[in-house]
Amino acid sequence: MKFTYTAIKPDGKMTSGEMEAPGAAQVLEFIASQGLRPVSLKKEGPEVGIAKVKFFQADITIADKIFLTKYLALMLRIGTDLFKAIDILIADFDKPAVRALLYEIRENLEKGQPFHVAFEKYPKHFSSVFINLVKAGEQSGTLEKTFEQLSVNLQREQALRQEVRSALTYPVILVGVASLVVLLLVSFALPKIANLFTDSGSEPPLFSKVVFTIGLFLNQYIWVVLLLLVGGVVGTWVLMQNSKTAQRVFQHFIRRMPLIGPLLKKIAIQRFALTFSSLLSSGLPILEALAITADAVGDMELKEALTRISQEGIAKGLTIGDAFKREPAFPKVVTNLVAISEKSGNLSNILATLSEFYESEIKSSVKVLVSFLEPMLLVAIGVIVGVIALAIIVPVYQLMGKF
Repeated sequence: MKFTYTAIKPDGKMTSGEMEAPGAAQVLEFIASQGLRPVSLKKEGPEVGIAKVKFFQADITIADKIFLTKYLALMLRIGTDLFKAIDILIADFDKPAVRALLYEIRENLEKGQPFHVAFEKYPKHFSSVFINLVKAGEQSGTLEKTFEQLSVNLQREQALRQEVRSALTYPVILVGVASLVVLLLVSFALPKIANLFTDSGSEPPLFSKVVFTIGLFLNQYIWVVLLLLVGGVVGTWVLMQNSKTAQRVFQHFIRRMPLIGPLLKKIAIQRFALTFSSLLSSGLPILEALAITADAVGDMELKEALTRISQEGIAKGLTIGDAFKREPAFPKVVTNLVAISEKSGNLSNILATLSEFYESEIKSSVKVLVSFLEPMLLVAIGVIVGVIALAIIVPVYQLMGKF
């Protein structure tokens, strides 16, 4: 891509130039390396109007947010003001949804509104943690550090997600392919075998009759069964989104599952430590930081515990350590570290270290889970296929013995 830039020299004179680069970030780094201060940066080529941007909406991914925060931090560090930084990003972003957001941010800034207000209009893409960190950065005049911190946090989140997804990809594919094979066997192959025995007047063994009955039922009502399964999944998801009681019951059940329960607990604690650390580092009051963290952990038990810590503990005069020690939802190692770090005055640093520790624990737990799931799935698939095979082979041998 070709960019045209205007910048200010150290002696105050204006200069301009053109440069071929993969993106605006590389141009900005080059400008900074020359000791220049950027004024404007434009990408050569047709611009997409705001009306067109609004029409083609799409999701803002975590990669987009990493790019946005990383390069806003870079531009602020080299002395570009927010208006120019947003204009430069608009020139560099091709994705309509992100450009729509950037246009809205620029429009808000022109109206004199705070920077974080535009992000509040996109609650689906920007969490309360993200918004409050930006808000705190604005108020304290440390937006550059805030965006750097957000960029690092988002990169860690993305790396953790990718590691978990890549580890679970094979088991998910295995389940999907196996389910498809079993479904085809039960709903198409078995009915033909069952009809063969019916037409011959032979009576198959009870075990085979049960399997044949299931196959005939699925063959006749396969679409009803699939619709019921899809409806059940969608209905459960909607119920989970709208009912706290349903969430509590579901999470209570999941937490008691071996391997999966402890893994989800570690994920929630890692999210708590990272979020609470980031909010405290940005200068938010502890009660406000706890309230935001409680909404971000994604675990009802921890959320209720954090709410009690805030409202029934710290708000009533307890120390942070004592308030945490009253909550059995948190492991002893967490409550003890919180109490010790509070006394030493480096709570946010200890929480950041705790978050890193739980990240490594999550990765180890995922590997253990996958190493357990793979053989279990293979055994389960083998048993199912073996049962179907026996249900077919045994009566076939009996039938052949009559001739």
